[in-house]
Amino acid sequence: MAVHFTSSTTTRLLLLLCTLSAAVRAQDFDYRIDAGAVTITRYRGSGGAVNIPGTINGLPVTSIGGHAFFGCTGLTSITIPNSVTSIGPQAFYGLTGLTSVAIPNSVTSIGQYAFCNCFALANVAIPNSVTTIGACAFANCALTSIALPNSVISIGNEAFSGCPGLLAITVDALNLAFASQDGVMFNKSQATLIQCPGGKTGSYTIPDSVTSIGRNAFKGCTGLISITIPDSVNSIGGGAFERCTGLISIAIPNSVTSIKPYAFSYCTSLTSVTIPDSVTSILDGAFFGCTSLTAITIPDSVTSIGRVTGFEEPPAVDAFLGCTRLTGVYFEGDAPADYNLAFGETPATIYFLPGTTGWGSDYSRRPTAPWVLPNPVILGFGDSFGVRTNRFGFIISWATNDIPVAVEACADLTQPTWLPVGSVTLKNGSAYFSDADWANHPARFYRVRSE
Repeated sequence: MAVHFTSSTTTRLLLLLCTLSAAVRAQDFDYRIDAGAVTITRYRGSGGAVNIPGTINGLPVTSIGGHAFFGCTGLTSITIPNSVTSIGPQAFYGLTGLTSVAIPNSVTSIGQYAFCNCFALANVAIPNSVTTIGACAFANCALTSIALPNSVISIGNEAFSGCPGLLAITVDALNLAFASQDGVMFNKSQATLIQCPGGKTGSYTIPDSVTSIGRNAFKGCTGLISITIPDSVNSIGGGAFERCTGLISIAIPNSVTSIKPYAFSYCTSLTSVTIPDSVTSILDGAFFGCTSLTAITIPDSVTSIGRVTGFEEPPAVDAFLGCTRLTGVYFEGDAPADYNLAFGETPATIYFLPGTTGWGSDYSRRPTAPWVLPNPVILGFGDSFGVRTNRFGFIISWATNDIPVAVEACADLTQPTWLPVGSVTLKNGSAYFSDADWANHPARFYRVRSE
């Protein structure tokens, strides 16, 4: 029997088929409707290659909501329609099978952690419509390069961190907020170093224009073995060099006053650290997990070692926790404020100079001992240094035995003639010397030597 369709029947059938098609597509997604626009709230499909619909029930899909595809490990590729303007926080977090994503030129914001832990995601093109990229948006991906268009004006912390294959971050020259040099991302004036790509290797010298190293700026740059920090830098952000496991030594410039929380944590190859006299505090976890660090010298400028509140990482830990090979800590000045466990989990002995104050039989639950120097030194700090009762004086420190020390002075270091001005005998390794004649000279320089 033949079946005949009228034109009106055919039209109704086509409309029915279109409605069923839309219903099938919509069944893969939970969504909500706000002001006539659809936000995808959860993907329910089976994975593979996913094309997000541009409309659902006749309404435009304008937003991928937070956690919408969270943990959907079976997805391999995603195509986002050009109706979408925003990608929410953690929208595609943990899609370990995702290898590609097409972000259309309609998207203006990519939320924090949006593609974080998409370990196989190697290629992403940021369209010229995007203005905001959230914190850790592409952290721990397989990216090899990233190009930022001139539209981007805001980038959150660690947006591209933990990408070991990332060789370069490039920024459009017309971008008004950011810049790049040698694949490293800076703010526009290049005063702040924001992020070094995780795949950078060998040695790197920070440009002299930089005054601030951003938080987590070098985090996870495992291939860098040497980083030169110029004297222009006065601020090093928390976690700045965290997990730079290839870094062997670091010299902090004398423009820096504080070593921030976790600044060098888990730098497991770090054997040498130079801390300048400008540093006054060493904060939480600064050298946490530096398992190759065997000795460190703390300058007399440091007045506190310990914990700080308000750092938005895991609970506070002690500055040198996990430094399992740290056997000697050498203090050049008085005992800093003791937070009890700064060195408590290490095998270190705490060495102090005779003539300094605040030391007992232990510090931070570690034993103390006098630091015996090869030559006598003048301790140029503290209440005993400088003019007191019309005399210029200072502490001389050397050794634990009673030893005579000669004090000499000169008026001109360019053509020095050193003349004896007195001598002292060190008792228990130190003694105070004062010069009554100091005011009778336009300039007076001192040195000490053994008699």
